[in-house]
Amino acid sequence: MADVKPNLIGGQWQAGEHASANINPSDTDDVIGHYATATTDDVEAAIAAASAAAHDWARSGIQVRHDILRTASDEIMARREDIGRLLSREEGKTLAEGIGETVRAAQIFNFFAGETLRLAGEKLPSVRAGVDVEITREPVGVVGIITPWNFPVAIPAWKIAPAICYANPVVFKPAELVPGCAWAIVDILHRAGMPAGTINLVNGPGSVVGQAMLDDARVKAVTFTGSQATGERVAQASVRHMRKFQLEMGGKNPLVVLDDADLDVAVDCAVQGAFFSTGQRCTASSRLVVTEGIHSRFVEACVSKIRELNVGDALDSRTQIGPVVDEVQLQQDLDYVEIGRREGATLRAGGERLAREKNGYYMQPALFTDTHNDMRINTEEVFGPVASVIRVRDYEEALHVANDTTFGLSSGICTQSLKHATHFKRNAQAGMVMVNLPTAGVDYHVPFGGAKGSSYGPREQGRYAAEFHTTVKTAYTSA
Repeated sequence: MADVKPNLIGGQWQAGEHASANINPSDTDDVIGHYATATTDDVEAAIAAASAAAHDWARSGIQVRHDILRTASDEIMARREDIGRLLSREEGKTLAEGIGETVRAAQIFNFFAGETLRLAGEKLPSVRAGVDVEITREPVGVVGIITPWNFPVAIPAWKIAPAICYANPVVFKPAELVPGCAWAIVDILHRAGMPAGTINLVNGPGSVVGQAMLDDARVKAVTFTGSQATGERVAQASVRHMRKFQLEMGGKNPLVVLDDADLDVAVDCAVQGAFFSTGQRCTASSRLVVTEGIHSRFVEACVSKIRELNVGDALDSRTQIGPVVDEVQLQQDLDYVEIGRREGATLRAGGERLAREKNGYYMQPALFTDTHNDMRINTEEVFGPVASVIRVRDYEEALHVANDTTFGLSSGICTQSLKHATHFKRNAQAGMVMVNLPTAGVDYHVPFGGAKGSSYGPREQGRYAAEFHTTVKTAYTSA
């Protein structure tokens, strides 16, 4: 195919022998493009190129890396509408969400451009007379980056930008469902001046491309966002090579709504957190833990709001909820609706596949009531527009239910009580806590990550990214 978008290996675009079609989930007749599929040999070549480039790249000047990151940021921001449109077309987010995510990616690159100029160490006196101590950060080496399909611009940005900032060469494997956004980002970085071998793109299935990355000892660190099952395989393979690894693996996030909550605020937090981005966010509010005094009013208001949501083509300006990403994910979502029914939950709204003018993967957001925390719909991550209401007596029970999960990414509370808000922030077993805000929605300049089964390793984003992307050296000098 003449129009195949190639992989980038060692500074050269390589189309290879095989390619896969990129399909629009809003319109399955729309083929966005064809993208080269990497082989095991391609991955090995990319790792070899990155390894060969590592020495010189580690000693590159901070101005060089700053300028590359800033140039990339400026182009992404200037092209936010067309990149955002591509994002919405291949992943299914609404156009407003797609453009917003693209802007965030530009901000991330800009932030780490600044961090490049702020690289710092420490100079301390030794406990021994006449000896100085210097503590510095150095690149960790070749970084393997494996990203999911739900944030095809932002998540690659918050992994790639710090890798560049701290002078690590990158081998990047995006999710198969969203090759277009990954290709656009790598193309921008390539043209911004990344030296050959310092940024490599290898599209393809995890069983081939991802596994080849994990099996290669030259990859010194792997940062992964995706499922728990795959995260465990990343961990096992990385321990074998004694490499650094960073895992983000989802959540079953609670939003607690207390009797004293502002009802409009609580409903807005619940609907936005649970259903926007089609519920395909690891920070989505899939468990709505509601106290008795506000329960009935909250449920009725949520049901009313859900029924008003416009589900449709991601590029239609009237659309509030886009399609599910593909047929497999849609079927999983519908299966969980049936599981909830069989478990005895009451389906109060939605839960059915929708037909639209164009053939796509459309689903009406689903809300269950009469659920308890042991149901599968409350213990397993659905990763779609499906949420459950769990009725509790009071704040104490709400906190217990909120924490009663193997996950711990994001946790939220809606209340006007300073006492309860303060106690919840201190006692919620999650890496991120929201008060009167949706559980989904975070800033780019502060740490991102969870507790328990949601995350492992150093935090992502902000200055905390240095913990993963660098190694610490302590040097002693005798005067």
